[in-house]
Formats: sequence, structure tokens, C-alpha cells
Amino acid sequence: MPQLQYLRSMKTTAFKPHPWHGLSLGDDVPNKVTAFIEMVPSDSVKYEIDKESGYLMIDRPQKFSNICPALYGFIPQTYCGDKIAEYCNEKTGRNTVGDGDPLDICVFTERDISHGDLLVKARIIGGMRMIDGGEADDKIIAVLDQDEIYDFNDIEDCPARLLSRLKHYFLTYKQNPDSTEKLECEITHVYGADEAKIVLQKSIEDYQNYIK
Repeated sequence: MPQLQYLRSMKTTAFKPHPWHGLSLGDDVPNKVTAFIEMVPSDSVKYEIDKESGYLMIDRPQKFSNICPALYGFIPQTYCGDKIAEYCNEKTGRNTVGDGDPLDICVFTERDISHGDLLVKARIIGGMRMIDGGEADDKIIAVLDQDEIYDFNDIEDCPARLLSRLKHYFLTYKQNPDSTEKLECEITHVYGADEAKIVLQKSIEDYQNYIK
């Protein structure tokens, strides 16, 4: 079955829609988006979506004590391809490629949400430009819509310690404390809401090219 025909069939199925292809980004893009949450801070294993079936699967147990301080998932109908890579290269002077996944999103909330595999409405406040093994792997940063504590409008409103926790997680969650090997993962920039919305738009364009 051609790729586009397959994706359309996934969108129009009478059963549960595919989280990547069958869900709307929301009605207030780019300020707010629908986010599919794969992981919550209490998870001791790394969950991620199975691209073919749309089911949540265990990617691997969390090997070390790292805890993601935010809800973690992706934005439907986005893709990190050529446009994301080009923008990353423009900003960093590097030669990267897109990581071939939906655009990641981290959602801060003061509420204790016990499990993933759910949808939340998130307000975009910024992002982190991460390069992982030569691949552009941006992380959009957002807050849960209507959260009464994490009521930030831009990354400048976010406490520095909270951002440090988030950066520490992504820079160390694959790291073996007994290994002397240097991981090829770095965060080159933390950017605000305006630039995050540009990244989002480019990932939407990448997705539209991906499904052609």
C-alpha cells in the first residue's frame, strides 16, 4: 500500500486514531498544541510510540536514576526532516540531518499525572536545540494549559533551575557512569516562544512533505 494511502487509512479508521497521524494539532496553533504524552516523571522505563501501530511500547528500562521533570511526548502531524535540519544548521553552523521522528515536547505542570498514553493541551513557551549523534532533535518546551502554578508565557518566565533539570536529563539519561566514552549529544541553544513556533511550523512542513 502506498505510504499516503496507508496514512489516510490510519486517519479515517473507525477505531482509535493513530496518535501521530490521526490526531489534530489543535485549534490554536502555534500558541497552543495538542501533545501526545508518552512518559511522566514517575516512569522507570522509557516509553515511546510504535510508529506502525500507534500503540505505546517499552523502548527500554531507564538504566540509571535520571528522571524527566516534565511530561514528555510529541506533537501529532509533525516530523523532523530536511527543514528542521536546515534550520538547525543555520543556527549552529553544523551539518545535521533530521532525526526522522515527530517533534518532541516537554510539558511542565504542577499536577501529579500518573501515566502517559494521553492527550494534553499545552501552551508553547520555548524550546531546546539538541543535536544527538549528528541529528537535529529539538525539544519544544510548554506548560499545561490552565496550570495555575506553571503559568509561564515565555522561557524567560521559567525558573533557571527547572530548565537545568530538563537539560540535565537529556544530556545524561543515556550516560553510563562507568563509561569513559563521550556521548555525541549536546544542547546548543535554549530559545523562546517565538523561535519555538518557527521550529513547530518547519516540522509541520516536514510532515506534509513526508506523507506525500
